[in-house]
Order: sequence, then C-alpha cells, then structure tokens
Amino acid sequence: MFSRDTFVADCLAAVRQSDGHKAVRELVARAVSDRTSIISDLGDPGRTHVDVLHCSPELTILNGVSGPWLTVMPHNHRMWAVIGVYSGREDNVFWRRIPTADGALIEAAGAKSISAGEAWPMGPDIIHTFTNPLTHLTGALHVYGGDLLHADGRSEWDHETLREQALDPNYIRNLMETSNRFIGNTGKVSFSAS
Repeated sequence: MFSRDTFVADCLAAVRQSDGHKAVRELVARAVSDRTSIISDLGDPGRTHVDVLHCSPELTILNGVSGPWLTVMPHNHRMWAVIGVYSGREDNVFWRRIPTADGALIEAAGAKSISAGEAWPMGPDIIHTFTNPLTHLTGALHVYGGDLLHADGRSEWDHETLREQALDPNYIRNLMETSNRFIGNTGKVSFSAS
C-alpha cells in the first residue's frame, strides 16, 4: 500500500545512499505500479494541479496532475529527476543546446513516452518538454534531487522560437488554471455536437 509519509521517508533514506538516483527510481517504480493505492492515499486526480509532498535542500517530491493535451514548454531542472506515471501517459521530448554564440537555442534530440506504471530517470542536465496527449488527466509522482522550488538559474525555452529565457514561476500556475477552465469539473475533455 502506498503511503505518502512512508514514500517520503523512503525517498529521503534512498537519496542519502551513494546510488541515490537509482534507489529513488526503484521506489518510484514500485509506487506507480499500484495506481489504486496512490489514488486512495493522495486522492482522485480530478483537476490539473501540483501538490508538494516534500521539499527540502536534498529532495523535492511532487504529485503532478496534467490536464488533457497540456504541454509544458521546454525547461530544465538543474538536478536529477525521476518521473513515475500512475495514471494516463506523459510524452517527453528531450532537447539539446545548439552551438551558437549565446547558446540560447535548442533542438529536439529524442523522445520518451512514460505510461502508467512506469518510472523514468532524468539527469541533471536534461532539457525536456512534457505533454499529456490524452483526453483525460495524467497523474505522476515527480522526485527531484534537490530543492526544485528554490533552485537558481533554471531556464525555459519559448515554444515558438526555442530561445532560452529565465523560468517564469507563474507560467505553470497560469497553465494549470487554463487547463482547469478547459476541462471544467469532469477531469476530461467533453465533445458535444453543435
């Protein structure tokens, strides 16, 4: 059975090991293999939101719920991460910097779909975009090897120009609010005949 408190304690113990990133990935993989247990403990993901389960200088744990078709622009974390999907699917595009005078541009370098029950590790230098490609909500546990909420020097890249800019802390909040207006109270996109 998934327990928020136990999961946080286990992740904190794991991150202190020499292979902390790998140990955390195993904990996340085990947790997301039991969707029913996570939802029983954290609640049914009825709206787009991010809940902070833990945040300290050594570890940040988030429960992120993405609305239908929600796409977050390319961004970096500046620390390792493990993403584990417990419902729905998350499609990731990985980017690499293009050698330019200012190094501000990126180009696509790979992709990975993470389905329910899967966990995927990301290194500290990863730049990625993620999308919920489905017509219903996607729920995921996000574990970061540091204080993601107060990390300095994080960047995002404009969707259209792919130019680097400082991370706007209001961007995700506004994106979630827009997503929730789009889906209403159903947690999924509804189609109606005109």
